[in-house]
Amino acid sequence: MSENSLHYHYVVPGDDFTRAGIASSAVKKTLKQLGIYPETVRKLSISLFEGEINMVIHADGGEIDVWIDDEKIVAELVDKGPGIENIELAMQEGWSTASEQVRGLGFGAGMGLPNMKKYSDELIIDSTVGVGTKVTLIVNIVK
Repeated sequence: MSENSLHYHYVVPGDDFTRAGIASSAVKKTLKQLGIYPETVRKLSISLFEGEINMVIHADGGEIDVWIDDEKIVAELVDKGPGIENIELAMQEGWSTASEQVRGLGFGAGMGLPNMKKYSDELIIDSTVGVGTKVTLIVNIVK
């Protein structure tokens, strides 16, 4: 990102569904205040929320960094969770490793990564089993 980019950092607590969504809500509010086109706000908000929920469910939390410039919004979600064994499989709608307890709360339906891809302009997943996952979301700013 350029030196003129706005940067925001968030810590996502793990296994705490009462606080899940705080980072994505804060980013959504900031984007609205900046006058970003509503469709761009919607795309980034959905993608980021899905990633944030995945961090809570699967990785005992993590950290999110968001950079905003005139051209795009870049969000990096980094965790030290178990990693994703098979990214291709994880990208299939409905496939999930979420526990029955998590599913009972209405989460873990296997739409997280597919929705992140659907609502971002670029999705990059770098995951190592036993080490963690870094997901980069890029949403272009529509003018």
